[in-house]
Amino acid sequence: MISLPALKNIEVLSLGRNLIKKISGLEEIGSTLKELWISYNQISTLDGLAPCVKLTTLFISNNKIKDWPELDKLQANQDLVNVLFYGNPIYEGLSKKQARPKAWDGTDLIRVKDKGNHVLEHLPKIATLDGELLTGDDDDGAGAPPRDRTGEKRRRSS
Repeated sequence: MISLPALKNIEVLSLGRNLIKKISGLEEIGSTLKELWISYNQISTLDGLAPCVKLTTLFISNNKIKDWPELDKLQANQDLVNVLFYGNPIYEGLSKKQARPKAWDGTDLIRVKDKGNHVLEHLPKIATLDGELLTGDDDDGAGAPPRDRTGEKRRRSS
């Protein structure tokens, strides 16, 4: 990626389908960038996002992220709540639903596969994963009030 010093107030940056291999050069816009759309590239690591202190949305589907520990690098992005990882090798052999915990019972995550192979184990603050709102009731579909990450039921807005 290239340096973007002239875009000091940018909040949304869309760089999909540009054959980008590495995330870099975001230092000068990291204080204002809220959304980074960077799907359909050739990115294999999540280095370079730490300067994006206000990042809320990261669309990075269909890249080459193959190692679950890469997601841990996003913990530095405290405001990150909306991510799109579908189409990366980390999901190989898993459905979208299997890449996250099957259920939230209020105290513990019920696991589908091996420990560490779930987005929420690496990024527990995520509210939207792969285009779907995580409510804690993903398996039963009963329409119960959504839960926050502590397991407490949230009130529905009228």
